[in-house]
Amino acid sequence: MSEVIGGVSNMQALEALESNVRLYSRSFPTFFSRARGSIMLTEDGRTVIDFLSGAGALNYGHNNHQIKAAITDYLASDAVVHGLDVATPAKLEFMETFSSVILQKRGLSYRFQFTGPTGANAIEAALKLSRKITGRENIISFTRGYHGLSLGAVAATGNRFYREASGVSLPGVTFMPYDGYLGQSVDTADYIRKILLDKSSGIDLPAAVLVETIQGEGGINVARNEWLQSIQDIAKDLGAVFIVDDVQMGCGRTGEFFSFEFAGLSPDVVVLSKSLSGYGLPLSVLLIKEEVDAWQPGEHTGTFRGNNLALVSATAALNLYWRDQTFSQGVQRTGEFMHRRLEAISLKCRNRFAVRGRGMAFGFDCQMAEIAGETARTAFEKGLIIERCGPLNRVVKFLPALTIDFETLSHGLDIFEESLAETLKQIGPVELQD
Repeated sequence: MSEVIGGVSNMQALEALESNVRLYSRSFPTFFSRARGSIMLTEDGRTVIDFLSGAGALNYGHNNHQIKAAITDYLASDAVVHGLDVATPAKLEFMETFSSVILQKRGLSYRFQFTGPTGANAIEAALKLSRKITGRENIISFTRGYHGLSLGAVAATGNRFYREASGVSLPGVTFMPYDGYLGQSVDTADYIRKILLDKSSGIDLPAAVLVETIQGEGGINVARNEWLQSIQDIAKDLGAVFIVDDVQMGCGRTGEFFSFEFAGLSPDVVVLSKSLSGYGLPLSVLLIKEEVDAWQPGEHTGTFRGNNLALVSATAALNLYWRDQTFSQGVQRTGEFMHRRLEAISLKCRNRFAVRGRGMAFGFDCQMAEIAGETARTAFEKGLIIERCGPLNRVVKFLPALTIDFETLSHGLDIFEESLAETLKQIGPVELQD
């Protein structure tokens, strides 16, 4: 899959130079030379459909030409690209556009805090702010949650693989069972309320409750709106900051701009990153209710806050896709089609595999890591990039671009179905987990 020059392939050269920590180049061992929309081209001439979308950072596809035009015009004008957090027209236009196009139409009011460029940076800021406001240390996070890999963020991440890599103790977080974790018949919100209100439970009052409405890395686990409303009420009753991590599931992924809209939530803090810039450029923001904006000037800084080029592309994306309901409705229709296709594939397998998701974020629970891994590997050989997630990486995750055309989407799902069938034939009869 890699071009050979002087007896050494490009992949071999990369492996000799890059750290062992590299991940995606192992899963997809080829050089990608160009990309447009939902198609990536490899150096050796292959065409690959992308159902990973930069782990959710490319909701509008690769090299979206309309957004690219805004970027190139800005660069050509010699406007400020990097300026710490000084005032610029690009920053003001983004905030005004986001406020009018997204917040006001949803009856929401937030201030903007531009953090470091990654989702983990924004999570760190949200946790730090919550502890400052409340004077408490404990953070309530949830089983199978994922919030990033810097120390504060990984402390709130459930996956033991990532936690052990930190090499230090990770205090200050108490994990509670996510919706459905103890089975569909158990409402874990009732348990959480009881244990947090009990002064003898041994659990300290929290500074914040940090939740994903859909756990992406955790296996595409979808929380019910009633459960989310209960968790928000618990946070309020305890005087804790209610934080929604919308890093991967925000910016339209679930069919609405925010993943929490369907539940009618009003978080104290919303964490946004990944597809916020609209072009894959690094950009992270905290949306903070005015009453919890307790920062003193300079208390939380960073060199790469609100890069102007990313703000320009973000504004272009808002203007292109979010001024009315047309795009959102299209995402929901496409998501319904994806759901039907995946359910049909499961049915052909005698309903052995669960399909979970909302909008255009879906997980196909293969129940065995061997099945998911071999299916993903075969799919890549056939021309499809799909990622795995969840416990032991047994869930195949579908995050196609929200702008994907019907023909490409259908072809990609066909490849997945063929790859799964070949895997099951190769592995033979298996005893699936409950």
